[in-house]
Amino acid sequence: MKVIPLLPHLQAVLNILTICLVSIAYYHIRRENRTVHRRFMLAALAVSAVFMVSYLTYHSQVGNVKFAGEGAIRPIYFTILASHVILAALIVPMVLTTLTFALRGSFGRHRRVARWTLPLWLYVCASGVAVYLMAFHVYPPRVGLS
Repeated sequence: MKVIPLLPHLQAVLNILTICLVSIAYYHIRRENRTVHRRFMLAALAVSAVFMVSYLTYHSQVGNVKFAGEGAIRPIYFTILASHVILAALIVPMVLTTLTFALRGSFGRHRRVARWTLPLWLYVCASGVAVYLMAFHVYPPRVGLS
């Protein structure tokens, strides 16, 4: 069984799992339960790390997959993709900065950065799932990924 063609599907699952973990962590920090918040955020970080390994592995083997959609959907797809790619590049240092402040106990700074990191991280994950659905299910590639 070839693993590479399965990686986009795994990546979508990992993105959805990250959304769930970050959302649960946010729920707990709003209730001032730092211990549970920390556990869920560390789990989200671990899942995101697995995502990144999977993503880099896939694209190192396959390269870019041509989007098969035609007509009006193309600018919509590429707008979502562009925002996703730009923010995905920004979210990595933002997550690491937010994490560093938390681990150092600098919770004021952690909160200030997290107010931006949280919604952007959720957007990156959700837009990644949207891109996946459009590129692999709604408008699947015309050529197989063997």
